[in-house]
Amino acid sequence: MAVRTVFSHPTRHHIAVLVRQMTLPIELGIVHQLFGQAREGASADGEPLYEVVTCALRAGEVATDGDFTVRVGHGPEALAEADTVIVLSSYDDYEQETPELSGPLADALARVRPGTRVASICTGAFVLASAGLLDGRTATTHWRYAERFARLFPQVDVDANVLYTDGEDVLTSAGCASGIDLCLHMIRRDFGMAVANDVARRTVVPPHREGGQVQYVRRPVPEPASPSTAAARGWALRRLHEPVTLGQMAAQEAMSVRNFTRRFREEVGTTPMNWLIQQRVERARELLEESDLPVDQVAAQVGLGTAANLRQHFHAAVGTSPSAYRATFRGTGAVA
Repeated sequence: MAVRTVFSHPTRHHIAVLVRQMTLPIELGIVHQLFGQAREGASADGEPLYEVVTCALRAGEVATDGDFTVRVGHGPEALAEADTVIVLSSYDDYEQETPELSGPLADALARVRPGTRVASICTGAFVLASAGLLDGRTATTHWRYAERFARLFPQVDVDANVLYTDGEDVLTSAGCASGIDLCLHMIRRDFGMAVANDVARRTVVPPHREGGQVQYVRRPVPEPASPSTAAARGWALRRLHEPVTLGQMAAQEAMSVRNFTRRFREEVGTTPMNWLIQQRVERARELLEESDLPVDQVAAQVGLGTAANLRQHFHAAVGTSPSAYRATFRGTGAVA
C-alpha cells in the first residue's frame, strides 16, 4: 500500500489546493480558513475534520496579484493523495484562447486519482473544462468571463447566474468570493449543516447566501432609490410553516405581482416561489439534523404539507431522501 508523504493525518478528509503563478491570495485564504475551521461536533474543541495542503506545479515561490509571493512547499504529488482537489484561479485564465490543456498543468491533473472530488473557484473552471472534466455538465465561472468560457467550451452548459454548481464529483464556483459559498456547501455536504453553520458563524459569513451572481452584474443604468424585496423575504421566512402566496409577498412591498417578481429576480436571481421552496428545504435540513420529529411533522413545520411533497422537493435540492439525510448526519437510530 502506498505511504502518504504529504498528508499527515490519515483519518481526515484531505484537500489539495492547486495554485498557479499570478494566483489570487484571497481564494487561498478562503479555502484554508473555512475548511480549517470545520470541527467534529461543530465545536471549537472538536477534532479538525479536514487537512488542507497547498501545492503548485513546482514547489517554491508562486507570484500573486499583489506585491508579494507565497512559498508553496508541495508540488503536484499532493494531487495524487487528495480526497478533494480545489483549483484556484490565475490571471493566466483571463488570457486563455484555446480549449487545450498541455504541459505541466496537464501532467499535474493527470495525477488526480479516479473518484477524487474536484472543484474550482472563479476562473479555475477554465482548467477543469480544458481537462474535459466539465463536458456535458453545468458549470459556472465569474460572470465577466462567462461568454469567453462558453465560446471556448461549447460542450459545457454555462450558468453565469449562480454562485456555484454541484455535479457531485465536480463543482465550480463563480467569482472569487463565491468560493466561500462553495466551501461551505462542501462542508455541509460532507459533515452536515451544524458543522457548516458553526464554520460560518466563527468566520462571520452567512451560512447560505440567497440568489446568484446575477445580482452583482453591473447594470447599464443604475437604479437609485429602487424598491427592495428584503422586507418580503423576511416576512416569508417568519412564516415558513404557513401557506405563503406570491400575492402576499408582493403586498408586503406594496408592489404589483409583476413588478415584485421582476425586482425579486434582479435582487435574488430566482423567482419568489423557487426561493421560498429553497428556504423550506433548508429549514427541513435543520430540523432533520437537530430534532427527532418524524418526516411528516417536518414537512408540516416547513410548509410543504405532506411527507411525499417534502421528499420530492428535498430530493430535487439535496439529491437524497429526508430519511437518508437524517441517517447520515444524526445516525441510523434517528426517527424517520
